[in-house]
Amino acid sequence: MTEGIILLALTAATIGFFHTLTGPDHYIPFIVMAKARKWTISKTIWVTILCGIGHVGSSVVIGMIGIATGIAVAKLEFIEGYRGNVAAWLFILFGFVYLIWGLWKAYKNKPHKHFHIHDNNEIFLHNHPHEHVHNNLVHQHFHKKEKKKNITPWVLFTVFVFGPCEPLIPILMYPAAKNSLTGMIVVTLTFFICTIATMLTIVLVTISGIEFFPMHKMERYMHAIAGGTILICGLGIEFLKL
Repeated sequence: MTEGIILLALTAATIGFFHTLTGPDHYIPFIVMAKARKWTISKTIWVTILCGIGHVGSSVVIGMIGIATGIAVAKLEFIEGYRGNVAAWLFILFGFVYLIWGLWKAYKNKPHKHFHIHDNNEIFLHNHPHEHVHNNLVHQHFHKKEKKKNITPWVLFTVFVFGPCEPLIPILMYPAAKNSLTGMIVVTLTFFICTIATMLTIVLVTISGIEFFPMHKMERYMHAIAGGTILICGLGIEFLKL
């Protein structure tokens, strides 16, 4: 490799790291959804990687098509900007719908009270969301569980496919392609790996940290919190250009 490609690769690693770190939409959705939907660590990892592949991969494909066909960088930047707007509104729509659904679910699962009169004529008041045990008697509330496929990871994947990696094409791919095809592949892979590695690191470290905080009182509202957080991310991308 030439010194130019090595320098571009180092630049790609740096940009991939800071591009991800300064873009909360790269990791916050996975953190809040993992907590709300009680994903395992392995599921959180594969969902994050899948969305990262969709996020970076879509820009790589567009960049390679542009380089192969000689499309001007300005046109590709316009396409990437349009994709960014679409992604922002998809975040807003998904977050809003999930917020409303989360509030409805929280209302549906609100704690309720039961009065029980026992043999000694004493009256006991029980306040609980689902189940309690008293004097060896178990009172349960059974809810019919519908068998539904969890499409949330695929919704996130779709949103991230529309999300562009703004610096990848004009700053990294085009300059590397002028040197050699091998150089472009090296620079693109470096950006790819650093972006996904940063996403995973932030997600896993944050989730591990959250475990130390008592959140059982907020458990009922976790879906609503997740939806509201994603909605705010989308609004930030669209109106604050985060």
